[in-house]
Amino acid sequence: MQGRKTALTVVWLVLLAAVQVVAFVLLWRFAVRTEHGQLLDTIALTGNSIGRDRIDGLVGTVLNAMSVVSLLAATTVIGFIALIRRRMLLAIVATLLVAGANVTTQVLKYLIHRPDFGVDPERAAAGNSLPSGHTTIAASVALALVLVLPPKVRAWGAVIAVGYTALAGVATLSAGWHRPSDAIASLLIAGAWAAGAGILLVLTQGEQAQVERADAHRGIVTLLGLVGLGLLGVAAYALRSTDEVLMIPVDELNRPRLFDAYFGGAVGIAGTASLMMALVLTTVHRVVPRHNG
Repeated sequence: MQGRKTALTVVWLVLLAAVQVVAFVLLWRFAVRTEHGQLLDTIALTGNSIGRDRIDGLVGTVLNAMSVVSLLAATTVIGFIALIRRRMLLAIVATLLVAGANVTTQVLKYLIHRPDFGVDPERAAAGNSLPSGHTTIAASVALALVLVLPPKVRAWGAVIAVGYTALAGVATLSAGWHRPSDAIASLLIAGAWAAGAGILLVLTQGEQAQVERADAHRGIVTLLGLVGLGLLGVAAYALRSTDEVLMIPVDELNRPRLFDAYFGGAVGIAGTASLMMALVLTTVHRVVPRHNG
């Protein structure tokens, strides 16, 4: 019975990783390689000018807190938590998750070419910005932290981690550093690496691993899943509304239209972060059981 459950968990994690990789490819091809996708992103990014003065301080604080030094410090703390729990392999895998996601983001950002369709001439010289490095830092650290936290505090840690990840992703949009697709692409990369880390942890468990149903945190999983789907529904509605005005030059769009696109992009980032964490929590009690056997 235990072997069957392990096999099902591995199959689920493989499927989850594959779905996120496919979603990343589809997002990249639409948002970067088509004029339609670039227009939607540009309108959302232009809308960030509405009310920016009111949140500049918060946005600056969030983004300035994320650097190579802070990433190393956070990774060290994550590894330390796993070692306190006497989980050497967990410490290694959590570190690989953070490192792998961030290296992948930087490599892809360098390799991906953004064609110039004349959609956003002010930023054309900057080239490609997908995926977002800052969002990857936040998402990878959040996911690794949830893996290493003890079951008693994992659920609330996941809620806080989602808030932090969503705030970081939206901050890159609010600051004008990244488009909505850049942040969402980063979340998919981090999520795929989390699934890969889960596969490795499950396959290296002993036969006597003890999985507790109480550690499944079904209430938090359901809450985060419903919130994520709800926010993505709102984002889809805003996307459809923005799609209706694509033929109008961006500088001629009124404030409500620009705000709708910006709000939809921000909500889409937050919804993706929430749904990603819910999917990770569905198996984390099996990936990191109380007793590893």
